[in-house]
Amino acid sequence: MLALYAATSNAGKLAEFQAAARQASAPLLVEAVPGMASLPACVEDGLTFEENARIKAAHYSGLAGGLIFADDSGLEVQTLGGAPGVHSARYSGPGATDARNNDKLLAALRDLEPDRRQARFVCFIALAEAGSVLAVFRGAAEGVILDAPRGSNGFGYDPLFLFPPLGRTFAELAREEKLQFSHRGRAFRALLSWLSAKC
Repeated sequence: MLALYAATSNAGKLAEFQAAARQASAPLLVEAVPGMASLPACVEDGLTFEENARIKAAHYSGLAGGLIFADDSGLEVQTLGGAPGVHSARYSGPGATDARNNDKLLAALRDLEPDRRQARFVCFIALAEAGSVLAVFRGAAEGVILDAPRGSNGFGYDPLFLFPPLGRTFAELAREEKLQFSHRGRAFRALLSWLSAKC
């Protein structure tokens, strides 16, 4: 079984990657980078999701052995000029939490009609080994930001992100169902296809 290490300290993301590997019946062991908390932190100073994913994957694969992948993902709201974008996790400032980020987003979109609340989740995953990026994969999901949260699953902006084809927010979907449609699930399946073709 091939070991694949995720350069993330986000437990929600790691759980989704592990579930996606199981869902695809991939012969993979997906774990966090061993000892990641004790490794020198990576400065994610890229201007795009792809740049940050590449920076992170190269950084951690240069410090730890094996195949390491890193993702950078977030929410882009058209009316807000693509914000929160690469700042999605820190949208509400220092000490940002999911709740504070969601509150700030709701305040920014207050009283706007649904056709001005269009948004997309975007994910880039970079796969690297020994400090070199091997490939990059993209996934996206189109939706609408609601004016109040719905659902208790997921994390981040999931309770506000309505996925129109299903009429539910990502937080109203079970993890396995969300992975079929989410930006992260699509990017990770592209990574798995690439690995399958190489192995």
